[in-house]
Amino acid sequence: MSSGLLFACVGAILFAMGVAGVVLIAHLLRRILAFNVMGSGAFLILVGLAQRYDFSDPVPQAMVLTGIVVAVAATALALALVRRLHALTGKLELPTDGT
Repeated sequence: MSSGLLFACVGAILFAMGVAGVVLIAHLLRRILAFNVMGSGAFLILVGLAQRYDFSDPVPQAMVLTGIVVAVAATALALALVRRLHALTGKLELPTDGT
């Protein structure tokens, strides 16, 4: 098993764990953390599958670097929204529909 395939398999496991966390967890901070784990898994899959023999393809690496910047910005926005929700409601969970 090559190192690229190992990275891709570990990335797939991380992605699956992140999806499970996003779907199953109601607490918003933990859901944001699960979303970040899911993104890290996707980045690891891209880097792992980009490795060919003894050299790496620079295009997926550039995509991953751009994705990391976007993920940090999205995390900051999500944390700001959760902080605002906590200030308004005092809870860290989304309100239920009530019907």
